[in-house]
Amino acid sequence: MRRLFRLSSTIALAAMMATTAIPAVTGPAQAATLSGGFDVGPGGFQGNFNSLAATGGFTWLSVYFEPLVTYDEKLEKVVGQLASSYEVSPDQMTYTFKLADAKWHDGKPFTAKDAKFTIELAKNAKTGSVLAARLNAVSSAEAKDDKTLVIKLSAPSASLMDTLTKVMMLPEHALSQIPADQLAKNTWWSTAPIGTGPFKFSKYVTDQYVELAANTDYRGGKPALEKIINRYFANPAAAIAALRAGEIQFTYVDSNDLTAFSNNKDFRVIEGNSFVVNYLGFNHDAPIWKDVRVRQAVMYAINRDAIIQSLYGGAAKPANCSYIADQVVPRGIETYAYDPEKAKQLLKEAGWDQINGDKPITLLTYYTTPLAANVMAAVQAMLAQVGINVTPRAVDTPTYNSIVLNPAPDVAQFQMVYAGLQNGPDPGSINVGLNEKQIPPAGPNVARVRMPVLTAALDAALGETDAAKREARYQEVCKVMNKELPWGPLWVAKRNGVASSKLKDFVWTPAPGGGPYQAHPEKWAIAE
Repeated sequence: MRRLFRLSSTIALAAMMATTAIPAVTGPAQAATLSGGFDVGPGGFQGNFNSLAATGGFTWLSVYFEPLVTYDEKLEKVVGQLASSYEVSPDQMTYTFKLADAKWHDGKPFTAKDAKFTIELAKNAKTGSVLAARLNAVSSAEAKDDKTLVIKLSAPSASLMDTLTKVMMLPEHALSQIPADQLAKNTWWSTAPIGTGPFKFSKYVTDQYVELAANTDYRGGKPALEKIINRYFANPAAAIAALRAGEIQFTYVDSNDLTAFSNNKDFRVIEGNSFVVNYLGFNHDAPIWKDVRVRQAVMYAINRDAIIQSLYGGAAKPANCSYIADQVVPRGIETYAYDPEKAKQLLKEAGWDQINGDKPITLLTYYTTPLAANVMAAVQAMLAQVGINVTPRAVDTPTYNSIVLNPAPDVAQFQMVYAGLQNGPDPGSINVGLNEKQIPPAGPNVARVRMPVLTAALDAALGETDAAKREARYQEVCKVMNKELPWGPLWVAKRNGVASSKLKDFVWTPAPGGGPYQAHPEKWAIAE
């Protein structure tokens, strides 16, 4: 028998998540303009309009683009967006989606041909798609009729639905004539993008803001707001100043900047787990990291508890693999408690003086907030105490990607990275950063991790379709990571947004990459 799911079925590792919908405020709501710093912070991707290339910024992109399926606002289950239901064949090799009645912003109907077209674009690495590697198991996408899409797999994939939440549907009639290898840099994305969401593209003022206008024909009803504006800011401090001045009504805020808002009735603080593990990625193409004792020394040299308490205000949990959720972290793994003397001894045993000595090691990151700068400085100082000399280099996300995703990178440009990668809601999300098959250009294994035992553990977990056995599979992944240290895992932090108390029915979740999730922007409103 085929299994029929209404799109509210749990598919992921359900974790406790504090998600806040801003409650209704007194006073009549009025049609108005909401301005926000939607691309400030780790979940943002300022200046990116291309959903195929998005590694973040989904909070904003999903206001006008929509996927077939998305997460609910607690990131616990997958629900329908442009699909109303789906069926899975007994062998879990065929997924059949029934599509909702929807229109593109230019009035043309959204059909299964558009969905097939989008899946094929997302699978094609020539388009610049960051999702291509995650869709390797998809062998075909077929439009059986206007409202039925069939996706066939070459092997079962328990993470397919999680991946599909990030595949924003695109219009075949607008993009089919653009060659795949020219799509990524086409001006369509920033001048005339067409989606199906509650707001449609109106204006882009270069490096200043993007404006969206209400889609009055939206299938979910006419939006309460007339316009939504995404303001660009040079840094989080500028966004915070704009929020306090009333120029914007929402932005991401680092934990060390929350005190100005915590007891202020004019603002609501929204806090939740990030589902992102921060780590030090050892570039395995750099000879200095070949000995596991050197990688272990890095872990023992860093006082993670001190950083979490002093810089994060306690709003983070140490990670000893890529996970912190109890159900996928086995008992008895090494905790790498702070022990600089042990770090020095390991370096001595490995012959660090001959391997590298005091030569500077480039530590590359795309985190540019004051909090991240303080974290990098602390890590730099702690490593220096045991004889490892790192030089932090913070760059913007496009620059970072151009360096680490280069198929033939200059190792000297990033012997290490300080980065983050989604480790939930679906635990399979971590695969692309660690599986040997995902080394660029095939995927985003930027650390060039080549560990057959880890790849085998990841493949086994990804192919495990028995939900009762998946947690044990991911515990094996955790054990291998903990022992072999392809990365130096640091912590999973909480994230925070701050919204004006005037916002009504506003939903923001500190999701990995900014989402997507079920936020219902058509309901957002501002009260007088």
